[in-house]
Amino acid sequence: MSDTENLLQRRYQVLGRNAPLFYERPLHLVEGKGVWLRDAEGRSYLDVYNNVPCVGHCHPHVVEAIAAQAGTLNLHTRYLHDRIVTYAERLTATFAEPLDTVMFTCSGTEANELALRLARYLTGGTGIIVSDFNYHGNSQTLASLTTCMPTPEAFPDFARAIRIPDPARDRQGRSDAQLVEAHLGQLRQAIADMHARGIKIAALLIDTLFANEGLPARLPGYVEQAVALVREAGGLFICDEVQAGFARTGDAMWGHQLAGVVPDIVTLGKPMGNGHPVAGLVTRREWVDDFGHAANYFNTFGGNPVSAAAGLAVLEVIEREALMENSRKVGAYVRAGLERLQRKHDIVDNVRGQGLFFGLELMRPGAPAQPAPAETRRLINVMRDRGILMSRIGRDDNILKMRPPLVFSIENADLLLSTLDDALGSL
Repeated sequence: MSDTENLLQRRYQVLGRNAPLFYERPLHLVEGKGVWLRDAEGRSYLDVYNNVPCVGHCHPHVVEAIAAQAGTLNLHTRYLHDRIVTYAERLTATFAEPLDTVMFTCSGTEANELALRLARYLTGGTGIIVSDFNYHGNSQTLASLTTCMPTPEAFPDFARAIRIPDPARDRQGRSDAQLVEAHLGQLRQAIADMHARGIKIAALLIDTLFANEGLPARLPGYVEQAVALVREAGGLFICDEVQAGFARTGDAMWGHQLAGVVPDIVTLGKPMGNGHPVAGLVTRREWVDDFGHAANYFNTFGGNPVSAAAGLAVLEVIEREALMENSRKVGAYVRAGLERLQRKHDIVDNVRGQGLFFGLELMRPGAPAQPAPAETRRLINVMRDRGILMSRIGRDDNILKMRPPLVFSIENADLLLSTLDDALGSL
């Protein structure tokens, strides 16, 4: 038995057989640097998937900041500490008014759970609207709201799920305005149904890039009008920036800034500490003060000095290394290359995403074309075997998901595109 197979069997014994693993042949990774990962056999892989190490695996500035603070002091936030306050100041400065105050947690799940508590407290409502192919966390409440995968928790009576417009699939000869209006009609119906059943709406919870939904092309006016309808009904807009945020789109620090609307609450997670568990939400100071007076919210590990050091270092690297501009420049380069692959390979139906968050939808040619989930899964494993890591998303499981660290370069992009070209030709 190989070392990797032995490790897999040991894992089954202590983590169970259903703890998720990528790929038909699981990877045994031992080291990461920048956009590269190395396995136990010494083979290197180009990471085109992981947004958690957003400024690159083991970035020396982040590693040094974590180690230095861990070697000095690490306690909770019930004592004064300059680094915690400095980080909160630097983080909230990246948002538009009136988003000026942060509440720290350890995970995106905790951040979204706290956001729901806050919205329900502020509005007096319980109703939540999500998309019909979403994932926002794994607490009991968030698991029950999840619609992109099966969960043992039933979808709750207090919630409604709406379909997000996907112009590539839903056009049916309609203009952008007609498509927007058709999907807003679903939202109006959801709100009306809640009202008829005596459920007061508390919040709309979405990711404005709609990553799990498959990165559909942005439909001008949809998010703004949807948020307006929810606010008119007395609810708040919670924007989940766990995947879209931290300069990934290239044109803005936060995904919601591209939608032209300022959320009431923004939730943050995965890339916030470059692998260190840091998360939180950003909202208005008066709301935080009001909620804190009633709830006395406290999180033992959320926003501790080491977490603050990690988060601050990430913001510093994004600024010093101009990673938003890199996301814009390299993302545009990759998109142009993916569009060339679309013209060359019949199975590639359309290119999706923006900045360093991009995808290819694979469809079996025909009349009509059909989603190609089996081919998508096979392609991901072929790419893994050729040294490039990616995943898949979308309601039909047929969209390649590519979301590399923000230090991804033109040279890395060329390797991705040439390898993907060859792999598509092998299907």
